Amino acid sequence: MPLLSDYDQFRGLHWETGSLRNFLAYQGITAPHTGEPYSEAMLLGVSGGIVMGYFTFAYQGYDPMVHILTRNTFEPLKTIHERLNIQSNVRQTDNPEKGVSNLLDVLEEGSPAIVFADMFSLPYNALAPDEGMWAMLPILVYGYEQDRDLVWIADRAKTPLSVTIEELAVARSRTKKNKFRLQTHEPPNPNKLASAVEAGIRDCIQLFTEAPPKGSKHNFGFLAYQKWISLLRKPNQKSSWEKEYPAGVKMYAALTSAFYDITTFGKDGGAERKLFTQFLEEASLLLDKPELLEVAERFRKSAEAWDDLATALLPEEVPLFKETRELMLTKHRLFLENGNSALDEIHQIGDRLTEIKTQMGEDFPLNSSQTSALRETIAEKIITVHDIEFEAIQELQAVIG
Repeated sequence: MPLLSDYDQFRGLHWETGSLRNFLAYQGITAPHTGEPYSEAMLLGVSGGIVMGYFTFAYQGYDPMVHILTRNTFEPLKTIHERLNIQSNVRQTDNPEKGVSNLLDVLEEGSPAIVFADMFSLPYNALAPDEGMWAMLPILVYGYEQDRDLVWIADRAKTPLSVTIEELAVARSRTKKNKFRLQTHEPPNPNKLASAVEAGIRDCIQLFTEAPPKGSKHNFGFLAYQKWISLLRKPNQKSSWEKEYPAGVKMYAALTSAFYDITTFGKDGGAERKLFTQFLEEASLLLDKPELLEVAERFRKSAEAWDDLATALLPEEVPLFKETRELMLTKHRLFLENGNSALDEIHQIGDRLTEIKTQMGEDFPLNSSQTSALRETIAEKIITVHDIEFEAIQELQAVIG
């Protein structure tokens, strides 16, 4: 049965840019300025780069969430395709058998396929199945062995992942919009790369400094930093952290969800600023603008400041918070390095995190004054990030013009 036995691309960290990076690299497609495969950093930059976004969610029956956006999410794949003139070949059907047939046809042609699958339905993500939660995200399939009941996948981990045929079918059929959808891609137009890079940088600047294409301007860019700081510092303000996330399970959920978005959700620390630093370094070569290297250093410092902020969310001084942070990072590292083979240990970590969350409701480790002090510390760390990135974006704007 179809298996691309020579497939060896496991470098992508994010579902969108990572899957596309791996697909193009396997095809042997290289970037004009490096002679190497298009990097995920380059694809991130072309898609619109990094951002700051602050959102909160509270659904009945679920813990509240603080959602921190670290990259431009306004149709990034569509943007990359348009700017680099990448032609996509899309196959989609409501019929499960045809969905399998389409996938086998692509593999028989010697190409991997980017398919859309629900992350909650794929066992290697170690997420509890939930009828109320789904997330259809692109992953890369490079093998479908019916005789072994195995599907081989590249999805963020640095090693092959596998699921059963039924598990993939369930994940691919979770929502109507992307049901049994797959796509392959033609090579980018290298002559479009320089203009695509400039457009991506301008998108990044705009999302930090102007109103977004959709949504409230206070949820994006520098206004989002200011909003988060205000919600932490002003307890009487509507939707303040004191009101929405009082000491206990709710505050723990806010801290851990923000930490997750900054450090591990489709990334590996630093709110993706390290990846953006790499993009700017490549852009300086491609555009012949050495001044971008100085801006890149600003964002390297920003990545460090984001990591400091993440640590402040779950600080060393509170043993259970420190344990939570270390467990979340260990879980992430196990997945990235070992994939399926680490599932037993990952599930054990999940069980321990559940125990800690229960403990938060029974005996929260901070008193009222300590809780207020933690909010203030977090606010100060956010200010540091804001100030670094304010200067960085100003410098970036000056270079690009």
